[in-house]
Formats: sequence, C-alpha cells, structure tokens
Amino acid sequence: MKHFFLFILFLFTQASFSQNETVEKEAVEKIINQAAAAFDRGMYEQSLDLSKQALVRAFKLDDDYLIAHSYNAIGAVYNEFSESKRAIEFYTKALKYAENIDDDKLKDFINSNIGSVYYFGKIDVTKGIEFYKKSLYYAIKVNDSTQITYAKLNIVSAYFYLGQFQENVHYLEEVKSYIDRKGQEEARLSYNGLYGLYNTHETKDPEAAEVYYRKAIAIGEKNGMMSFVANIYENYIDHLKEYKKFREADSLKKVYKRITDKLYSENKPGDLDDTAIQIELDEYKNQLEKIELANEAQQKKIHDSRIISLLFGILLLFMLIMVYMQYKSILFRKKLNTELTKANEELKLAKEIAEQNSQLKTQFISTVSHELRTPLYGVIGITDIILDEHKELINNEQLNSLKFSANYLLDLVNDILQMNKMEDRKTVLEMQELNLREEIRTIRNSLQFLADKNGNEFTTMIDPEIPERLVGDELRLSQILVNLVSNALKFTHNGHVKIVLKLNRKVGETYFIDFIIEDDGIGIASADQEKIFEKFVQIERKEKDYQGTGLGLAIVKKLIELYNSTISLESKENEGTRFFFTIAFDIAKNTSQEQEPAMKNFDTQLNILVVEDNKINQMVTKKTIEKYQHVCKMAASGREAIDMVQQEKFDIILMDINMPGLNGYETTRMMREMGIQTPIIALTAFDKKEVTAEAAAAGINDVIVKPFEATLLFEMIQEQLHPSLD
Repeated sequence: MKHFFLFILFLFTQASFSQNETVEKEAVEKIINQAAAAFDRGMYEQSLDLSKQALVRAFKLDDDYLIAHSYNAIGAVYNEFSESKRAIEFYTKALKYAENIDDDKLKDFINSNIGSVYYFGKIDVTKGIEFYKKSLYYAIKVNDSTQITYAKLNIVSAYFYLGQFQENVHYLEEVKSYIDRKGQEEARLSYNGLYGLYNTHETKDPEAAEVYYRKAIAIGEKNGMMSFVANIYENYIDHLKEYKKFREADSLKKVYKRITDKLYSENKPGDLDDTAIQIELDEYKNQLEKIELANEAQQKKIHDSRIISLLFGILLLFMLIMVYMQYKSILFRKKLNTELTKANEELKLAKEIAEQNSQLKTQFISTVSHELRTPLYGVIGITDIILDEHKELINNEQLNSLKFSANYLLDLVNDILQMNKMEDRKTVLEMQELNLREEIRTIRNSLQFLADKNGNEFTTMIDPEIPERLVGDELRLSQILVNLVSNALKFTHNGHVKIVLKLNRKVGETYFIDFIIEDDGIGIASADQEKIFEKFVQIERKEKDYQGTGLGLAIVKKLIELYNSTISLESKENEGTRFFFTIAFDIAKNTSQEQEPAMKNFDTQLNILVVEDNKINQMVTKKTIEKYQHVCKMAASGREAIDMVQQEKFDIILMDINMPGLNGYETTRMMREMGIQTPIIALTAFDKKEVTAEAAAAGINDVIVKPFEATLLFEMIQEQLHPSLD
C-alpha cells in the first residue's frame, strides 16, 4: 500500500525581539519566511538558497532560534526530493539547537518533520511514529489545536501504512469537529484522504472510499497543493486496482504522471549534494571564527588570573594572622584562669584582672575584626565588580576561589565575634512569633544547592501535631539548624540527609519539640565525638576538601544551652551521624499573619553622597550605587562632605565612621547643627551594637556593617526615605 502524503511543517517565525535587538535578526527572520513561502509554491531551489543564506547569517549572530529554523527549512527541501539521509541530518541539527531554547512549538514542528522522513522515506515507520508522538506531546503542551490535529493525522497515516487500520483510528473522529469548524485546507485534504484509505482497506466500501478520494483531490487542486494531490492520486489508483477497475486506473495514471513530472523535474535544485557540502563548510567557517574569539578571551582570562592570584595570597595571609591572634588570645585566657586558682586571698584582685583582660580581649578582637573587615569589603566588592562586568569569568576557578576565601574569612570573623559575645554572656534570646514550618522550608531551599552538589537526597518531616505559630528566637534557631545540616550535607556523598521535627510532649501552652538531623555519610569516630563541640577543633577526615573554622558546632552547643537544652549525637564510621536535641516553645497568642508591606520602588534617581577616606572602598561603594542607576558623589573627608552639603542637596548620605581628622560622628553632629536633615546611614566595619548608641546620639539615622549586600543597603535607604512603610 502506498503512503498517503506528507505535511511539511515550516514555522513562519513570529518571535518578537526587544528594541535593542539588531536589525540583522529581523532580516534573517524575513529570509526564513521567504524560504517557507517559496517552498509552499513549489519553488524548491529558491527555498533552499534562501534557507542557506539565513543559516550563514544566523551563525554569525550566534542565535540558536534562527539556526534551528534555518536547518529545519533546509531539511524540508531535501525531504521533499527523498534525500532522506541528508534530511535527517539537517533536521537533527535543527532539533539540537532547538533544545537550547524554550520554544515547544518549534520542537513540535521539527519532531513532526523527522517523523515524516522515517515514515515516508520507508526508513523506519515505527521510529517515525515515535517522533510523531513527541510532536503531539509538544503540541498539547502549547495547546495548539491546529498542530494537535496535524500530529494526530500523521500518526493515523503511519499506522495505516503498517496495515493497522484500527490503531488510533479514533484520532480521526477526535479531529473531525475542529476540521469542520476552522481546519486548514491541508487538514481537510488529509482527513478525506485517510478516510478513503480506511474505506478501501478496512470497511471494504469502494463507493465511500472513492467519494473521499475525489473530495481530497478537489481540495488539493483548488488550493494548488499539487504535491499532495499527486499522493492522493497514487492511493486512488491503488484503490481502483484493488477493486478490478483497471480502465479507470490507467486513465488516472496519465494524470498522475503529468503532475509528478512537472513537480519533480522543474523544481528540483541542481545539485543537492554540493549544496549540502557548502552548508557544512559555511558552518565550519563560523565555528572557526568562534574558536578564534574564544582564544582571545582566554588570553585575557590568563592575565586577569595573575592579578586574582596575588589578591588571593594577600587574603590568605590575613586569614592566617587572624587565626594566630585568636589562638594566642585563647592561650592567654587559659593562663589567666590557672593563676586565679592559686589562692583565695588573691580572688578579688584576680577577678579584676580577669575583667580587665576580658575587656582588652573584646576590644582587641573588635579592633582586629574592624581592620580585617575594611580590606575584606574591598576584596569582596572588587570580586563582585569583576564578575558583574566580565560575565565570561563567572566560572573562573581562581576568581571563585578568591570570593570563597574572602567570604570564608568574613564568616571566621563573625564566628569569632559571636563566640566572644557568648562567652562574655552578652548574647540573649530575642523571643518573637515564628512560623516553624516556614523556617524549615527556608533552610531546605537555602541548602538545596549543597545537596545537589554532592548528589544527596535532602528531605524534611514535621509532626502535624506541632502548631504552625510558636514563640522563639528565629535567628538563633536558624543558626543551629544551618550549621548542623550544612555539616551533614558536606560530609555525605550520594546519600540521604533529613531534618525531622517530632512533638515530644505538651505541658500547658508549652510544646517540647525534638529536632533530629540525620545522615548516612562518613560518620564520626567514637574517640572524636566528645571533642567536636570544642572551639577550633577539626577532626581528621579522609576527604581533602572539607574546610571550616572549627567554631560551628561550638556555637551550636552554646546556642542550644541558651534554650536550656543540650545536644547529643549518635554516629558510626561509614554509616552516618544523628544529632538530636529538644527545645521548648510557647504557642503564639496571636496566630494571624501580618502581610509585610510590598517593596516600594524609587520613583526618581537618587543623589547619594558617600563620605569615605579609603580609595578602594570609594570605588566599590560607587560601583554598587551606580549599578542601581543612582548618582554617587564622593567626599574623602568630613570637611569636604560639609562643604558639599552646603552647595548641593542630597537624598541620602552614607557616612564612614572611622576617618582621620573629623570622624563620622563629629561630621554628622556639625551637619545637624547646620540644619541639614538629610538621612545619614553610617558605614562601619565595627560590630553594629558597639556603635549604635553613639551613632544615634550624633544624629545618624541607621548603621550598616561592611561588607554588606547591596539589597540590604537599598532596603535601609528605602526605610529612611519612606518611613511610613515601617
């Protein structure tokens, strides 16, 4: 049995580009549309020439969307002249580039065309049906009724070719309503042709079959679809032979020959093989140009990497100095504690000495932290600027190592400050209403990247008996869980990490909740299980890459003690680890959830004055502000800032505190005495609680600690400019 006919699905490109897109893309679109129109008119040589032009220009634009369309158009011409091998080659390339973009309609058309080559080229009809079904999947996904109709018609046609007339014949009934209402002429032709075949071979009703064939021929001749008409005649002739109507069959053969001779002699391009080779040469030429550009970019990366390596070495030196200073501080305190036990009569004096040294230690750590945070702000800021301005370096190993090390040192500074506060008993729980389920969900989402990196399954389970709204310190609870879960994810590969929350008991309005963090990772040796909660302890691991400050679990232990609880663990080497503890929460009195006000966009461009004596910090802060399309003016001293505010009005002032000459406090006081009411935000490398009181007394509106996230800075600016949103 002969096949029915082929639907060639050219996509008339309709993608809209932004105003910034080049005129060249629109020109290539126009060429592809012209190629499709030429194909529909049977002008195949013109269609192939236009498609080749579009492909060369699409490669120069490096546009996957246009490249895919060009290959699809070329494949259609080769398919029309039964050059199946070449057609599959070009369609496959089209599908490869289509997979790089989010365009399900394009994937629908290309899969349909590949299916047609396998089917109508008699290469592998079953494989052709698989591609048709993929086409149907994408057509349903984009809810395109026309393409759903064509996909179903093609599937039925392929099954008919295999002699399976009952297989998916229901598709014909499903598309009938759509075709009657608004189906295109090609769909009507296909529908009638398929029903002709069905009545010829399945129902054995020759009169009905001939009615359908004649309807299909009439539609094709009326609309100039002569390649489709030729296929209808071919099936009609086979039908007449089947029912012994040889005279009528011979008559139709002459008509069929006239049509096919005209179609496949006049319009066939001169040499399809030469054209295909030329297309491949053009493709290789464009790829060579890309390689040359990539080589130039690589040379630039090598130059930049040398600078990054130098910065990395400086950063490493800072980190070693900080650790050594903290280590010396710990030894000093142990020595002092030993001396305090020598005699009771020296207790009062020793107590005073201890308090003095504790204060000195706090001041020392605060000062060292400030001196480290200041260059860290520059290092982190410059790293972000390089990544922002040079997108090609986003995966650069040296640059990412630099950023990681800077953030690592910043985390170390923060951990040391927090541990120092807890040891001095300056840390207290701030009880407020919290949503425990939302908190667990946030932690899971934040650490999912670490689970994916190590191939881990990461799950959470929360007892439904636990109320949604409770009262507790959300920040401290988050610190506890993030430390424990991140450790579990780091020391587990291709395994399972889970967080489990169970209701232990309820006493009055207080809920005692068990927290369990469990993994099946490398485990902890029995000899190491006690000391892992000590400061600066890192047990030996087989893996080389595990790094940390050695403070994480020590901080966890201290925070859990603030909740009047203790942490326990169970672990076996190469089997996994289980941490668990119990915390008591009161149920929230008011369970209604207040909606946070929506972020208000700045209506106008802000004029921002930055008062900063450090040149590197000036550059980083200026880049950050200008990235958000605001104007940034710089003052290198307090005196210069006072002169500038007298000459120009600013929307906000960012004030460094630690400056030579007039510091930030003195500069702010003088501005307030002059009647300047512009909001002032202090930029400082000191801990925020250390400077808040003095800053407020000087007239500073708020304080942000360097290094800071740009989003946090602009949220703070918004709060100062729009106080009604608080």
